[in-house]
Amino acid sequence: MSSHSVENVDPSSVRLWDYDDHGHDFIGTRSLGFWLYMMSDAMIFAGLFAAHGVYVHAFAGGFTAKEVIHPLNALWPTLFIFTSVLIYGFGMVALKKGSRSGVINALLLSFILGAGFLFMEWREFSDLAAMGALPQVSGFLSDFWAIILTHAVHVFFGLLWMAVMIVQIAREGFTQNTVYRLINLKIFWHFQAVIWVCVFTFVYLMGGI
Repeated sequence: MSSHSVENVDPSSVRLWDYDDHGHDFIGTRSLGFWLYMMSDAMIFAGLFAAHGVYVHAFAGGFTAKEVIHPLNALWPTLFIFTSVLIYGFGMVALKKGSRSGVINALLLSFILGAGFLFMEWREFSDLAAMGALPQVSGFLSDFWAIILTHAVHVFFGLLWMAVMIVQIAREGFTQNTVYRLINLKIFWHFQAVIWVCVFTFVYLMGGI
């Protein structure tokens, strides 16, 4: 029956293309644009990791990787950034439920954990500076500082974004603008955790062996 019906269809009546303008979803369009930005950001880190593969043994007679990289130093920051991402996920669940207080509390806790991550990174690099392991000493140290600090700058702006969102959600509630910003911030914050996995694996674990 179905094949017989298809055979009797007039080809001229079949519409292959939809020429009507159905408009675009506001939040989806903004999120797509942000994904394009994240792709360019991923290329920056790809270049940094490629450089790390070149300079990982360029010690110039100075500090070696084993002398400045200690995997245990990165363990607590890793737990902090992962927990912060998890808490942010709970905040998105609260967003779906329409709970303003749930979103604000999740953002606040994620902010605190992210700030703790930055504090531990600051302590580590303060110790490196005190022992003279500065970027200008060797190609390896220049690359090491560049990777970690580039990621730290991203985390800092993520925290600044969170602080702004806490204020906006408290004042405006869930509008189109606040919702799409929360979604884009989720993408950005998860991306920082993914990049940190690469940093922890290729820089701290492999460099400290």
